[in-house]
Order: sequence, then C-alpha cells, then structure tokens
Amino acid sequence: MTKWKLLWPIVLTLLVPLVVAWFVYPDHLPPGFGRFPPDYHGTPPGFSMGYFLLMLYGVIGMTLFLVFPSWFGFKGGPVPPRPVPAPNYPWWFWVGGVCMLFFWWLMWTRVTPFGSLVYYAFTPLWLGVIFLLDGIVYKRNSGKSLFSTKPVTLFLSFLVSTVGWVYFEYYDYFVLGNWYYPNARQIPWSETTMHIEFLITYSTITPVFFQWYSLFNTFPKFAARYQNGPKMPLNGNVLILAGLAIIAAMVYWPYPMFWAVWIGPFVVMTGILLNLGIWNPFTDIAKGNWTAGIFMALASMFNGFVWEFWNYGSMHPSPEPITNPNYWVYNIPYVDVIHIFSEMPLLGYFGYLPFGVLVWQTFIWAGNLCGFNTDISLVSEQGGEATGAAALATGDR
Repeated sequence: MTKWKLLWPIVLTLLVPLVVAWFVYPDHLPPGFGRFPPDYHGTPPGFSMGYFLLMLYGVIGMTLFLVFPSWFGFKGGPVPPRPVPAPNYPWWFWVGGVCMLFFWWLMWTRVTPFGSLVYYAFTPLWLGVIFLLDGIVYKRNSGKSLFSTKPVTLFLSFLVSTVGWVYFEYYDYFVLGNWYYPNARQIPWSETTMHIEFLITYSTITPVFFQWYSLFNTFPKFAARYQNGPKMPLNGNVLILAGLAIIAAMVYWPYPMFWAVWIGPFVVMTGILLNLGIWNPFTDIAKGNWTAGIFMALASMFNGFVWEFWNYGSMHPSPEPITNPNYWVYNIPYVDVIHIFSEMPLLGYFGYLPFGVLVWQTFIWAGNLCGFNTDISLVSEQGGEATGAAALATGDR
C-alpha cells in the first residue's frame, strides 16, 4: 500500500501532461516529443521587461533570504565543534583532481591526440569532480566522507540520478525545449552509443550535489545560520493537487509557465513524502530548521556555476570543431539576457535552488520505493555527533 501511495502521484505527473497535450496540439503531442536526447526548440517570445522585473524581484528576495537570514526571523542555532581534520587527503582526492584537470583540458582544447576520447570527456570530468570533493570532505571531516563511509549509498545515487534526469527531461518536451542538445547528433557515433553515453552522463548529477552538500556540512557556523527560523508546516494533499495543476498549466501555456518545469514536480514530490511521513528537508522546515534544504539548494547552485562555465567553454570562443555531444543551450522566453561566460541567463541560475532539493527528494522517494537507505549524513569522530546540517537533519526518519 505504501508503495502505491508513493507511485500514484508520480504516475499522474506523467499522465497529466499527455492528457493536456492531447487537447493543445493538432498531433496530440508537442513537437519533438520522444526524440532523445531532446534537440527540438521552439521560437519563444523575446525579452519582456515586465516579466524580467517580476523575476528579478523574486531573485532579490531569495538572495536576501540566503545572505541575511536574521532579517527573516532566523535566530540561528548552537555551533557544534568542528571535526578534527584528517592528517592527509585520501588517494581518490588526487586521482579525482588529475582526472578533472585532464578532461577539462581535453574538453576545452578539443584536441584529438587521444582519438575519440575527446567525445566522452564530459562524464569523466564530473567523476573527477565528485571524487575530488569527496576527498576534501574526508580531509575536513575526520576521515568521514560518502565514499569512505557510505559507498553503497553513493553508488546508488549514480543509478537514481540517471532515472531521475530522464524523468526531468520528459518535462522539457512540454515546455518546447527550455534546454536542448544541438551537438548530440553531430558526433560520429551511432544512436545507440549516443543514448548510452547520455544516460551515463546523467548519472553524475545526484552524487555531485551530495558532495557539495557534504562539504557545506563541514562548516558548522554556516549550518547554524539557518536554524531556529520560521516554521512552515505544509499539507501534502494540497501540495500534490497544486503541483499537478501547475504541470497542467505549464503544458497549456508553455512559455508563460516555463519556470514550472521544475516547480510542478518539486511540489508533487514534496507532497508525497510529507503525506507518508518520510523525512525530507521540509520535515525540518516545519520545525524551523531550514539548513538541510538550503544546503542542498546551494549545492545545486554552486555546482550549476561550474556546470555552465565548463559547458560554455566547450563551444567558445570558436564553435569548431564540435567535440562535446553533451553541450546544451537554453531557449528561455522573456528573460534570456545577461550571459556571463554561460549559456544560462543570469536569473536562470536561481532555478538551480529548487532543482537541487527536487533531486534529493527524488533520491529519498526512490529509496523508500525500492527499499534502500537514503541517509547521506556523515558522522564525525567527536563523540559520534553529526556535524553541520546533519546534526539536525540525518536522512531517513
């Protein structure tokens, strides 16, 4: 019964877009639907000052909330002692660093002394980042990191990440290509190879977010900032209905509702977990502790800056030769302005905030559906106490 309660709202998030699209499009599906990876992009409306200012106000509000939490009623919490650093960085820190630097160089220079390896640079680049970050956490956190203490959980995060991103890509069809991959079919390989390579690339999203989150937890003063704040209890049923309504509106008005591509599924997933009493960041937010949710949101945003920078560099300053099949471009209405070494418009970075929490909630949801542990908290050696956000947000409860 619990599994059915986990499943039926997600099934509806898949069916609602199809039902609405049946009445919206002459062919009953949006153009480019089912082509994987997505490479269709419509012609969105141009810049709108009104829409831009409306989003800018929201961005300013979010920035103030994150930078000055005391203005919003946060009193902060006790600062736990910082873990004693490990004496040395682990071996995988060095391997990850070398891997990251080599494939960054290869992806940006686009040279071919290693033959077709250049086409596959994106995934090992991010594997290098994952293990580099893990090594930093290990050093700062008394030898405790995801790879050293919870390797199975880390491995499972790779698997869930692939399935999760395919689920997210599904919604991209219904907003007529908010993002698309113009190079995917420019590389001399088969459709099967391309599909496999993209699925493997998707596997790096969740684990790299978890590594940033773990790193933030090694700064106890930072974690304490977002405790004892406003309590925000939410009703799961209301969230599920609201999320489905947002998704339906997104399909009917794909350009005005382009931002709903992340918010609709995010709201539904939150409702599912709350209804079943499964711990997720909003469990703690209801008690006034926002640390876990904010840390994962910031993990996504921090990683997003690096993602977008490296993506941009793989096709600039010259678009030739084309060697990165995973290169993506945005096709966003109204606010597609102010690009700083990035295809992402400046305001778009704030979409990473809910996306990070959605990725985590998807992992928690998958763990409860499939029966594996989703606790990513790390425990220091100082009296067995969890550090940072993990002190009050320790995974499954």
